[in-house]
Amino acid sequence: MFSLANRIAIITGGGSGIGRAMSLLFAKQGATVHIIEQNTDNADATVNEIEIVGGKAFVHFCNVANQQEVTVAFDKIGLHHILVNNAGIAHIGKADNTNEEDFDKVMSVNVKGSYNCVFASIPYLRKAGGGCILNVASIGALVGLSDRFAYSTSKGAIKAMTMSIARDYIKENIRCNSISPARVHTPFVDGFLKNNYPGREEEMFKKLSQSQPIGRMAEPDEIATLALYLCSNKAGFITGCDYPIDGGFTTLNN
Repeated sequence: MFSLANRIAIITGGGSGIGRAMSLLFAKQGATVHIIEQNTDNADATVNEIEIVGGKAFVHFCNVANQQEVTVAFDKIGLHHILVNNAGIAHIGKADNTNEEDFDKVMSVNVKGSYNCVFASIPYLRKAGGGCILNVASIGALVGLSDRFAYSTSKGAIKAMTMSIARDYIKENIRCNSISPARVHTPFVDGFLKNNYPGREEEMFKKLSQSQPIGRMAEPDEIATLALYLCSNKAGFITGCDYPIDGGFTTLNN
């Protein structure tokens, strides 16, 4: 079930957190995984873990916000069947205290980075006879999140981008969907709590977890499992959709 045998997948930000979980699971299901990362130490560790169990994976150093670097990396990889736009950065702030530099940085990585990868990927998906693009959005694209102005704006753009791509390439057998996670327990969360709430990490982790009706954060593996389904042939009738995976946040948090 959900085999990716003989599939070649590109996963941006595949060295840690959700991207790492996706890389491990896709490789386990038979895909050859190409990880696009700036932190090659994390990416190398993920590749080593994949290779230990007999999988195939490769690392490509690349800043997704730089179209030239993205084009070089994708040309090196060549033919592929799956693109997962997972790389992204967060930012804390409201509209009036988010400076221009920070706003531009979030847009450059989260929005332009995804565009750059889609731009470079489409010709190869065509050569493959079709394929799948999965964009990682956020519940920030669906509901108002306090102090997440730039981040939520960028993820709203990802959701709209997904629908546009799905419509434009449906006749070419290229599907495009997005997923919108709520809070996921990743190393980013642990680092955020350590830096912003020293000595209160456990208290704040519990508070953030309980903000979701299900009472906990998601685990990266849970996000990766949904991604696997949407990138597999079993989801061949699904395109132009966004999937909240949020412990009831968007529907039950009234």
